[in-house]
Amino acid sequence: MEKKILLAVDNSRPSKLAIDYAVQMSAMIPDLHFVLFHVQPMVSLFLKEEARTSALARKKMEKISNRNARLAQSLLDEYQRDMIGRGIASDRIELRTQARRLGFAKDIIEFAQQGRFDAIVVGRRGLSGIARLYAGSVTANILEQSQVIPVWLVDGEAGAGEMLVAVDGSEASLRVVDHISFIMCGDSTIRATLVHVASNARNTCEIDREEDPDAELEDIIVRGDKACISQFYTRVWEKFKQAGIEKERVRFETIEGRKRVGKAIIEFAEKSEYHTLVVGRRGIGRSFFMGSVSRYMINNLSDGALWVIP
Repeated sequence: MEKKILLAVDNSRPSKLAIDYAVQMSAMIPDLHFVLFHVQPMVSLFLKEEARTSALARKKMEKISNRNARLAQSLLDEYQRDMIGRGIASDRIELRTQARRLGFAKDIIEFAQQGRFDAIVVGRRGLSGIARLYAGSVTANILEQSQVIPVWLVDGEAGAGEMLVAVDGSEASLRVVDHISFIMCGDSTIRATLVHVASNARNTCEIDREEDPDAELEDIIVRGDKACISQFYTRVWEKFKQAGIEKERVRFETIEGRKRVGKAIIEFAEKSEYHTLVVGRRGIGRSFFMGSVSRYMINNLSDGALWVIP
């Protein structure tokens, strides 16, 4: 089954690293197709206004637009040659570019939604320097605003391999499973480890407590969490079975409850050397709300890829 991802690129090292990650993933997802998409800089609004009444301004605007289009096409051609040189068939790569309209992030998201892409792949910039900070805000906006299309965020030199999938038993986690089962189906050789951080009174209560939680409350929460995740895994197996994914390619891990769920997942990934992490934007209660667990993972990801599923 064909999978189609949108590589949002510019002339930067993070974009090159995002392409590198996508190429590595293609070795495990043989039916992966790519669209390299570049949003050109927007021509000055003042110049556009002047062009309505001035032939000279109109000529200048056309010159700038043509130059931007040529530079964009040259950049995309270069990336395509590199991908072909690394074994990607030319008929699996499409090149698209357009002038900026709504804003870099919104243009990328709109293009992805109209094209019904399975994921948007972006590289993350560093946080130093004006240019990097600005470019980094584009990545942040894509993560925040993409409400339909999953976003694969690539930080540094991310190696492909077995995926670590954070789940909490929620409907949002089932959407995460839907995405990875689709990616894993067919001729894919990807393996996945589903990780659940067991709930306790400390990582479910919205108010910090200095004293130890009540033992009875602790027991209720722990037992409820076990029942919830058990039912969840039953539904997960059904989804994997329907996708034709063998049990040998999926395993489950439980991390004993800690107060900071995101930190526990990141530490587990680093210790076990996972380079691709998958998380839902939201989950049960506040645990996976954008700004909590997924936010922590986004901010603390290093030399890896994080798939954020709406």
